[in-house]
Amino acid sequence: MGSVDKIEELQELLKNDPSDFQVRRQLAVVLLDNGFAKEALQHFLYLKKTFPDDSGIYYNLGIVFEKLKDLEKAKESYMKAIALSPEEIDANYNLGLVLLDLKRYDSAIENFERVLEVDNNDSNAYFSIGLAYFKQKKYDAAEYYFKRTVELDDSDLYAYFYLGNINKEKGDENAAMTCFKKVTEISPDYSWAYYNMAVIDWDNGNGDDCIENLSKTLQYNPKDVDAYKIFTKLLFKLGEMEKSKIVAEQAIDNCGGNGDLYYILAQVNKGLGQNDEYVKCMGQSLKYYQSLSVSPKLVKEELEKNK
Repeated sequence: MGSVDKIEELQELLKNDPSDFQVRRQLAVVLLDNGFAKEALQHFLYLKKTFPDDSGIYYNLGIVFEKLKDLEKAKESYMKAIALSPEEIDANYNLGLVLLDLKRYDSAIENFERVLEVDNNDSNAYFSIGLAYFKQKKYDAAEYYFKRTVELDDSDLYAYFYLGNINKEKGDENAAMTCFKKVTEISPDYSWAYYNMAVIDWDNGNGDDCIENLSKTLQYNPKDVDAYKIFTKLLFKLGEMEKSKIVAEQAIDNCGGNGDLYYILAQVNKGLGQNDEYVKCMGQSLKYYQSLSVSPKLVKEELEKNK
């Protein structure tokens, strides 16, 4: 039986007997599992009034409120579930995730540590603690927990990705590259790993490797504005003016109006001696000044000098 048919069947049963709480609970769960969070919410709220000490109802309410982006109510629901059933590890874990989203990092860590007290090999809890420390820029602590994550689950690409960023932050580019390459081995279409490798290549003057990684970045994420910026600048630096212009125009086609992209394209046109196009693109860069890194005042002064 398909999910829609199951929902309809349960709704019909409940219509015939609104007091059948077992059917109502089952319907609420099926609705939640199939993306009907608002509909599920009404049933769980009804059940909460009837069974105020049922931790499972509060746990499911937490999930519903998370899906509805009401994090404060999700937090309250998970806390109630834990108060009723302190051993409710899933509620502790989910509460930790909500607290992460609320940027209450120390409280989030406390909840994930409770999970580890029950299961010291829970890789997700280690990762989440690592993420909480990373968000606070406590990179040494974050590194420990991300390393513990991959010890337990060597396929956790996000832990490797954050380890790459930590090593990059510390200036250990070789270790960072190793982590980012591991990410691409696990998930060959993870564009951010290629982009980070391209940035390291760019910083170290490795033009060919940078081009290869930027090409892969844009293959998997054709709307990556920052990748286009580096790509266009690199081609310009290498004297590949026509290719640089093609990439800059492609960037605007794919990403829409962007001050930096128009400014870069203006510089390419200037290098090609195409003054009318240069003036036009400089004007467009000012139109999209909110995404322009260069001061609009400096752009105007430059434009006046080169008209």
